[in-house]
Amino acid sequence: MTLAWEQVVIDCEDFVAQGHWWADALGWQIIDENDEDIEIRNPSGAGPTLLFLNVPETKSMKNRLHLDFVPDDQAAEVDRLVAMGATRADVGQGEETWVVLADPEGNEFCVLSAR
Repeated sequence: MTLAWEQVVIDCEDFVAQGHWWADALGWQIIDENDEDIEIRNPSGAGPTLLFLNVPETKSMKNRLHLDFVPDDQAAEVDRLVAMGATRADVGQGEETWVVLADPEGNEFCVLSAR
């Protein structure tokens, strides 16, 4: 038996705004947008997709799962994402080599230092 990783589902208050924000932030393509959800993927087609859909409850605590990204230039990427509407987040990480940000709905993600 094998499992193929298809997608990461992100619960939202406004799936349209979130889907478009993440597509712009990552430079990914919207591959499906309808009245219930938006799905985006890497233009190369590699890896899982991200699926955004609405849920009735609001985010109330730190994510149990988050995404990590490796940029060429961490400081420049953090500045770009903050200018797009991300905010710096403190989840108790202290002084680390990564930067924790939150998307416009408060979902945390990390921008790692360049490898």
